[in-house]
Amino acid sequence: MTNLDPRLGMPGTGVVITGGASGIGLAAARALAAVGRPVALWDINEAGARAEAEAIAARYGVKASGLAVDLGNPQAISPAAQATRAALGSIGGFVHCAGTAPTTGIDGVTPDVFDAGMALHVRAIILLAQAFREDMRGNPGSAIVATASINAWFGNAGIPVYTAAKGAVISLVRSMADELAGDGIRINTVSPGMIDTAIMDPATKDYMHGVYDRRILLGRFGEPEEVGRMIRFLMSNEASYITASEFLVDGGMRHSQRS
Repeated sequence: MTNLDPRLGMPGTGVVITGGASGIGLAAARALAAVGRPVALWDINEAGARAEAEAIAARYGVKASGLAVDLGNPQAISPAAQATRAALGSIGGFVHCAGTAPTTGIDGVTPDVFDAGMALHVRAIILLAQAFREDMRGNPGSAIVATASINAWFGNAGIPVYTAAKGAVISLVRSMADELAGDGIRINTVSPGMIDTAIMDPATKDYMHGVYDRRILLGRFGEPEEVGRMIRFLMSNEASYITASEFLVDGGMRHSQRS
């Protein structure tokens, strides 16, 4: 008989979440911890990462650590990986949520701004996979989720580097899926739509509500927890036959013809 028992908390191994101190990263960490998975919150905000990790450990009774990690610095990843192994034990995947979206337009893009955006959003996925590949290879059911955006598909004059990077994330994930499948490791992309997080300042958020609420089929911005649940599913054995795919969590916005 086919076994349809829930497997949302399996494989039960530890998960690294970048950008874990706030927004979608924090929501993903909480969602994973809620089903018993140990989590490591990596964030450039050390105080926030440590405080949220302590709160997660207290609430859900799992191992949780918070580390200061600057993903723009390639040399920072290896020591952070070592510290995470010591804190959590087994590692069965990572979720890459760290990111920024500076409004520059074309004229505001300098070589440094471009390189920093691509390094944070795209290069970090490769470096994290290199750092944890042996861990994941040794733990059946290991998985990776990279956060992209519906902006990978839309034209947005204000954020060209962010938009380009998120498009690259989707393509990179498809490429990595081919090779990682040989190790039994799955990798997928989640593309959030308009999610109510701190990445938007209040004035921008007010403006965007006025513009986008009508376009979104469900008529509202999403909550970080709604993306966190999708990430939790993709990291679990419930999604054991899913890889190289992009999942929209956008309230129907990308396919909307409303104006």
